[in-house]
Amino acid sequence: MRVGLLTEGGYPYAAGEGGEWCDRLVRGLARHEFEVYALSRSARQEEGGWYALPGNVRRIRAAPLWGGPAGSAQGRAGGTYGRRERQRFTGHFGDLAAALTTPGDQAYRFAEGLYGLADLARDEGGLACALRSEAALRALEAACRAPGAHPGAYGARVADLLVVSGLLERALRPLSLDWYGAPDGDLGLAGVDLCHAASAGPAALPGLLAQRFFGTPLLVTEYGVRLREHYLAGPAGLSLSVRTLLSAFHRLLAGEIYARAALITPGDAQVRRWQERCGADRARLRTVPPGVDAGLYEAVGEACPEDGPATPGGPLLLLAGGPPEPWLWEAFTVLRMAEPGVRLAVTGTAPDAPLPEGVARVAACGPDDYAAADAVVVCAPGDGFPVPLAEAMFCGRAAVAPDTAAVREVLGGTGLVVPPRDPHALAEACLTLLRDPGYGRRLGTAARARALELFTVEQNIASFGAIYLELLSRAPVRHDLAPPLDGPVRTLAAAPRSASPTWAGRR
Repeated sequence: MRVGLLTEGGYPYAAGEGGEWCDRLVRGLARHEFEVYALSRSARQEEGGWYALPGNVRRIRAAPLWGGPAGSAQGRAGGTYGRRERQRFTGHFGDLAAALTTPGDQAYRFAEGLYGLADLARDEGGLACALRSEAALRALEAACRAPGAHPGAYGARVADLLVVSGLLERALRPLSLDWYGAPDGDLGLAGVDLCHAASAGPAALPGLLAQRFFGTPLLVTEYGVRLREHYLAGPAGLSLSVRTLLSAFHRLLAGEIYARAALITPGDAQVRRWQERCGADRARLRTVPPGVDAGLYEAVGEACPEDGPATPGGPLLLLAGGPPEPWLWEAFTVLRMAEPGVRLAVTGTAPDAPLPEGVARVAACGPDDYAAADAVVVCAPGDGFPVPLAEAMFCGRAAVAPDTAAVREVLGGTGLVVPPRDPHALAEACLTLLRDPGYGRRLGTAARARALELFTVEQNIASFGAIYLELLSRAPVRHDLAPPLDGPVRTLAAAPRSASPTWAGRR
């Protein structure tokens, strides 16, 4: 099988998000061929280089989502549109702009505008400059001033519209790329059996077009919700009008991706809930937890705790998952009042920051740190999969964690969950483990068994291998590529021939 792996700001770039997971996936599924279609976010990321790629990565196609539009992506959009093409652009971009500014369910209008622009880019060789043209500004302004427009969009100034048009051009840049086939016989995404997008943002746009043009099934994996990240940490310094329009764009784009994907694989229940709120069909959601390398913690996890006390100097708690918050110091104070001999090791503190009595600094949690602890307190961020919690489970250590993000889902009854930001509840849970070591050992043993069953790299790779075969088995196939004389016919998941553009190089 040939898989088109679609990434944004990640693999194959070494300085990117999710690169380690993608690298493990590609190496673990060595029987499949991969073509990587990567969107970079900055020049610094490109200068950082790539991962060492395995032999089953057959090609890399890369394009920037930063800077001005590349000359090769402009095509006739550089300024030579005829009247008919200008009318097409104005109509399709007007639909997309109206969807961004009109309250209510505008998914149908957004889709019409998006795919209309995609067809225009296919026919004319790109639309990068058109998205930064005066026609685009006028369409945005008309949509913002239309009766019933969102109040946040109604107040947009010309400077705001210039910012929005520039950011939309970057987000929609995949529409103008030459990744969908060429007359010289380079099939690009027309030649893959499956598109696997590593996020539901611009990275998935090529997958949407491959599905539209060729009927290629699209798989979307999210271990962090890009839409949530945009809401919480979007570009700084933007006006209310710009934020309103961009938020609407990313929300509608995510909804369209979820609606068209053959299958969506969230990493945990929190991501799954976000996807459902954005319109994802429950029947096409399948949770696949991210994999953790269990081999790093095997020696600690398999060691027998009854062989001797883990901490001869007194009970030791390990705080993993980030720098301590003020309420955690309060919990430790309460704990020390009940058990004066308790010690605490923390991660994420500044090297010169003063620490209370009985607190030691740990640079980063490793197997030895987990091995030295009698119990682990995990205060992971409020979003994403709590990797430090899984590490503690692989080490067979009983864990206490506030009830945030996917903590309850990951622990599954093999640890203690307390209300968030409740120092007294946290201190009481820690005392329970420290005063009953046998109970803590039983929890740790159960936690390790659960982690080995659900959260290993091998389990993650096996899940995606099965999903690939399932999606391909459901897709229609066609023997429309000329086979080599001494080899079998290569089959492609494809739509009817009329759906393939003439420039796609079909034979």
